[in-house]
Amino acid sequence: MQTLFINGNDYATAREMHLALKRLLHLPEYYGCNADALYDCLSGRKETVNLCIASFGNEDVAAALRKCTAVIEDLDGDVKEL
Repeated sequence: MQTLFINGNDYATAREMHLALKRLLHLPEYYGCNADALYDCLSGRKETVNLCIASFGNEDVAAALRKCTAVIEDLDGDVKEL
C-alpha cells in the first residue's frame, strides 16, 4: 500500500498536480496527465494507492483532483480529506 499526501494549493494547474502524481507514483514517461491515464497506469499494479488530501486547491486543480480521487476509489484505494 502506498499513501500520498496532496495539497491542491501547492499546484497552480491540473497539469502541475498530475506531474507531481507522476513523480510520486513513479508513473511511466508516457503518462498522459489525466484521470484516464492514471487509471490505466494504476490498474495493473498490485499495490493499492491511498490519498490524503489537505486541500483541493483552485478550481482547475480541484476538478482534476476529484477525478483522481474517483480513480483511486475505483481501484479500491482509500481517499481522506484532512
